[in-house]
Amino acid sequence: MPIINVYQIELHGRKIVKNESVSELHSEQLPRVGVLEKRTMTKEEERLEQSREHQVHWKRWGPYVSERAWGTVREDYSEDGSAWGYFPHDQARFRAYRWNEDGIAAICDRHQYICFGLALWNGKDEILKERLYGVSGWEGNHGEDVKEYYYYLDNTPTHSYMKFMYKYPHAAFPYRKLAEENRKRNSFQPEYELMDTGVFDEDRYFDVTVEYAKNTAEDVLIQITGKNHGPDPSELHLLPSLWFRNTWSWGGDAVKPLMGRVKGTPSGEFIEVNEPHYGQRWLACEGTPELLFTENQTNDKLLLGKANSSKYVKDGINDYVTKGVLKAVNPEQSGTKSAAHYRKVLAPGESWTIRLRFTDSESSVDDVDAVGDDFDQVFAQRRAEADEFYTTIIPENLSADANSVMRQACAGMLWSKQFYHYVVEDWLNGDPVAPPPASSRMHGRNNEWRHLHNADVISMPDKWEYPWYAAWDLAFHCIPLSLLDSDFAKEQLALMLREWYMHPSGALPAYEWSFSDVNPPVHAWAALRVFKIEEKRRGVGDVDFLERIFHKLLLNFTWWINRKDAEGMSIFQGGFLGLDNIGVFDRSAALPTGGFLEQSDGTSWMGMYTLNLLAIAMELAKYNPVYEDVASKFWEHFLYIAQAMTKLGPDGVSLWDETDGFFYDVLHLPDGVRQPLKVRSMVGLIPLFAIETLESEMLDRIPGFKRRMEWFIQNRKDLTQNIARMEEIGRGERRLLSIVGRDKLARILSIMLDENEFLSPYGIRSVSRKHKDSPFTFQVNGHEHRVDYEPAESASNLFGGNSNWRGPIWFPLNYLLIESLQKFHYYFGDDFKVEFPTGSGVMMNLWDVAGELSRRLTRIFLDNDGSRPVYGKSKRFQTDPNWNDKVLFYEYFNGDTGEGIGASHQTGWTGLVIKLMQQSGT
Repeated sequence: MPIINVYQIELHGRKIVKNESVSELHSEQLPRVGVLEKRTMTKEEERLEQSREHQVHWKRWGPYVSERAWGTVREDYSEDGSAWGYFPHDQARFRAYRWNEDGIAAICDRHQYICFGLALWNGKDEILKERLYGVSGWEGNHGEDVKEYYYYLDNTPTHSYMKFMYKYPHAAFPYRKLAEENRKRNSFQPEYELMDTGVFDEDRYFDVTVEYAKNTAEDVLIQITGKNHGPDPSELHLLPSLWFRNTWSWGGDAVKPLMGRVKGTPSGEFIEVNEPHYGQRWLACEGTPELLFTENQTNDKLLLGKANSSKYVKDGINDYVTKGVLKAVNPEQSGTKSAAHYRKVLAPGESWTIRLRFTDSESSVDDVDAVGDDFDQVFAQRRAEADEFYTTIIPENLSADANSVMRQACAGMLWSKQFYHYVVEDWLNGDPVAPPPASSRMHGRNNEWRHLHNADVISMPDKWEYPWYAAWDLAFHCIPLSLLDSDFAKEQLALMLREWYMHPSGALPAYEWSFSDVNPPVHAWAALRVFKIEEKRRGVGDVDFLERIFHKLLLNFTWWINRKDAEGMSIFQGGFLGLDNIGVFDRSAALPTGGFLEQSDGTSWMGMYTLNLLAIAMELAKYNPVYEDVASKFWEHFLYIAQAMTKLGPDGVSLWDETDGFFYDVLHLPDGVRQPLKVRSMVGLIPLFAIETLESEMLDRIPGFKRRMEWFIQNRKDLTQNIARMEEIGRGERRLLSIVGRDKLARILSIMLDENEFLSPYGIRSVSRKHKDSPFTFQVNGHEHRVDYEPAESASNLFGGNSNWRGPIWFPLNYLLIESLQKFHYYFGDDFKVEFPTGSGVMMNLWDVAGELSRRLTRIFLDNDGSRPVYGKSKRFQTDPNWNDKVLFYEYFNGDTGEGIGASHQTGWTGLVIKLMQQSGT
């Protein structure tokens, strides 16, 4: 390992960091401010540097294949927009995808021209296991849900080493039983899971582990291991598969690629790939598998009842293996989809490993050893290098169990990257070779987003349940990602603001089901946090990144100001704002009462957004005084928002309820009457997010801003007094910008930290537990609208019914609460204390409260005397040694028990646990 000097350098008036070993700059010609650190760079960090400097494309190949491409908006060409019904799972095996591919433990290149993944067969299933199964929204009692067990066990930022495990039953996979049983159940019954079918009884299943190790950026080693856990011998078929994404069937000038068998050797079989973008590649398959070839083309006969345009079709290998249809595969052994067919009967407890190598080196075809005599050495080396890399991420004082949980969370973040392809203009117009779309399409979903051109590797919330990006999810993803790979985190944030993503109006695309829906504006917060995390880890922040993203955020901020403030009074209406069914009404639909909602959360998010942009402007003002003027503008915006949150209207109504000591949404009726909707929910806690502290030394460095700030303090006391706390100096002569002052903060926290309200053993609930016995009701035209406390799945179909903000614990907002409490402590110091829990008599400062909340959240995943709260009452998950150390990171968590609910692989924003553990560990 090279010992490198990391220097802080003055360049064009900016301090930057350059590593002497990789810098292309002549650093000896630049003035050095000082040596920041002298350390050993790990091999994975060297690869990241080579990727950063565009010396080696280490990230070209990665886990960028979705786990579900069927049932998505992209593949939906129906008249009524019923994506799940238009392209169901049953058609996925024989119908070519238009936009994206899917697979199990699959990898591809950054453009998804070439894909590699695993197919399986146990000799009993009706179809090959080529993709993961789950029930659709209309089949399941709690919405879309994957019905499989699989785990992301390891990954590195350059994907130099990756590990994935899939639990495959010996019995025929119960597709119909899962769908039928879930259809029968109502919203008050639990979901019917794969474990409930009995297919794992007596341990009658295989563990199938897929590992990848990169020798070079273009030379990928693959190892697949099957282990029989059952009491009897059982047959396992492994079909590592190589295929092209179908780019040639939709019209246009795309050249059809080709792959075929080349000469075998005593040690293996070889497939040669010829692809226009990448040229020649080879897949070496150790041993004597049968090579099978077909075309990645739709089986029109099965889909439409008409003759196939291709003799060989997408499900050809499936029919050959499972039905024995010999003519289903190409005897000339060429095509656009292939598989190496291995089969073996495994004795009880027996493991079986196959090895493959996907490479750009033709010399491997002539090697005595098909996969190379360095195969095991490279694998051992990459595993060791992964371990070494994670010593720089995971605190050494974490327990072995906590270390494992954090490592798996990191793996989940990195496995959840996906090539996402969706060109809205082409999708709306239809393809030249296809029938024209229905006229309703031109006025339907996403018709206002014709400019949107997605063809990038993006961090997904969950590659099965949410195989599409969501703007605010992505912002939260970037916090843990910045610890692993700050370049990728910055690229993700910048991507959403590019011209081919951001709407010309300045709106950000929400998600593919409706790009026009509005997500909370957390992009600026994430950009600043990523900047600060990188600054701490590398010695200095990327000012160029911050400046570029700031200018685009100005456009988005202006869109919010112009579009979401109904009366120009700094009270904002953003719709559901990602919180789905948190309100008594569907906040994205027209209200049954008419009028509009003055949203406590919408206004608070804008207060937070304003302060984030203020903080960025002040950071940039260190390098360019022009930004002092911009900072002043955001300072002024915030004062008006803070005043609007607490100022009483002429009717005596405000978002702040002085009697209750809490914030509520206010219903603004058509006749001008304003009525608070007294739902005790996260909506009333979000005002805490709008907080920033100003350091006296920072203010001294930007005198123009300081001068204008002092003018406001002296001349606009109506805006500053008792709202933004600008006249009261805090600890260290800091100034506080916050919607709430000391008194309001104490009152809100007394409710938030009450175990009968928001405080759970596992974090902060999204709705107060008081509504369990005292539900909120509202009568409109003889119909009752109601909000109960629901700690787990939602019993309501409001906003789809497949997620719940009426009681469960959600990581992103808990994370922001913890961060806000730390900022308040930074200002108030140790003297400001609150009861924790409320009524206990135990007084804590806000830093300790934040730490305790962090511990409660991480406790969800940790083994506590043989039990992990995340797994609830599942005996197998809790006690079986083959299951209980594998951790899933769910979408949200039961407000009373901590059990995981919703999407089971939502490492996306639940991956924030990485940052919590990293912080608590240090």
